[in-house]
Amino acid sequence: MPFNPHTPEDVEQMLAAIGAKRVEDLFDEIPQDLRIESLAGIPDALNEMQIGRLMAARAAQDGTPLNFIGAGAYEHHIPSAVWAVTTRGEFYSAYTPYQAEASQGTLQLIYEYQTMISSLTGMEVSNASLYDGGSAVAEAALMAIRAHKKSRSLRILVPTTLHPHYRKVAVATAGNQNVRFEELPCPKGAISVADLEKFKGEDITALVIQQPNFFGVLEDVDALTDWAHANNIMVIASVNPTSLGILKPPGVWGADEKGADIACGDCQPLGVPLSSGGPYAGFLTTRMEYVRQMPGRIVGRTVDANGKQGFALTLQAREQHIRRGKATSNICTNQGLLVTAATIYLSLLGPEGLARVANVAHQRANELVAALTRIKGVKLAFERPRFHEAVLQLDRPVAPVLAELARRGIVGGFDLSNDYPELGPALLVCATETRTPADIKAYADALTETLKAAVRAA
Repeated sequence: MPFNPHTPEDVEQMLAAIGAKRVEDLFDEIPQDLRIESLAGIPDALNEMQIGRLMAARAAQDGTPLNFIGAGAYEHHIPSAVWAVTTRGEFYSAYTPYQAEASQGTLQLIYEYQTMISSLTGMEVSNASLYDGGSAVAEAALMAIRAHKKSRSLRILVPTTLHPHYRKVAVATAGNQNVRFEELPCPKGAISVADLEKFKGEDITALVIQQPNFFGVLEDVDALTDWAHANNIMVIASVNPTSLGILKPPGVWGADEKGADIACGDCQPLGVPLSSGGPYAGFLTTRMEYVRQMPGRIVGRTVDANGKQGFALTLQAREQHIRRGKATSNICTNQGLLVTAATIYLSLLGPEGLARVANVAHQRANELVAALTRIKGVKLAFERPRFHEAVLQLDRPVAPVLAELARRGIVGGFDLSNDYPELGPALLVCATETRTPADIKAYADALTETLKAAVRAA
């Protein structure tokens, strides 16, 4: 954002306009005994050049490691135009459209975002976004409970192949509302219809299916969707938006292509940097018949009294706008800035560009798995179709291996030991289009040396 300083003359004019003599007069309602003159430990002011050097030095402390970790947040190439436009003042400083119809540019952008996300997922309607992928799953579960009029159980089937953080967020968000998230173990790395048969005939509100799942494995979404619908169970799809460049969208899952009932996920892969874990943005789409059960906001396109196109907040089913007892969610904003980046990213890439990104990421992941599983002491956990992530099992604890790789400048993956102890010493690795064959060779060489060194030390 540009820096716009106020000169002393500017300050005098503004004070005169509001009838104040000095800036301090604006805070005269704060009692003197609550004010402080200085902050202990705050260093002297630095000029712009000094600040630039300080921040560059701090950033350099992170280094520039090769990144092979995904686990829900992915390093993709972000075209420079994405954030050049996103950080324009019109978007960067426009937090949220409280006077909505006066923010036509913001509303149009959200409308375009909703259109793209609906098209990408194959669903009929999208909201203006949620906080992240975890909150999207939680809100989708609550939405399913409201929408499934024939179910009274408040039971949501959650396979352990769903991201463990998403499962924790869902319980934290909705667990106190008597929602029962029943975890379904998946020892073979994916759900099977046989795993679900024990629930046949029971009152289950919804089944959550992540595609690809947390292990990178592709679920048999058609068979699972058909089974759920045959048993009067709604389907919540949690999807990676990049994968939808080449995979079947949730809107047409199932043999009859009836599709999932709700689809959600995280927009982070769409032009949003990793940023040490956030902020990100969640998306949520559904069929039109459930639109009034959606959380958050929906922007619609209309015409004014003169027949000119305009945009408006069509539905605002949140507690700030309607009676709390009638509100569908307490989500109080959309992630406008991240939605802007995602919209520009999708606009720049288009369907063909997104498919190229997905295909190259898939190819790089296969090359990575092939290179690493040639190393003694490393094997692939699940021999199943996958998308740009895979689980590897090591012959020793993962944490020391990752620590040594980090010392060599490589972020080697996500240690699954805490979340999935049944897998033994297991590592989730990822490759996107940003990784080159040379990067993969560097990882394989470093892992080979690390494992050999550990044997020699033993």
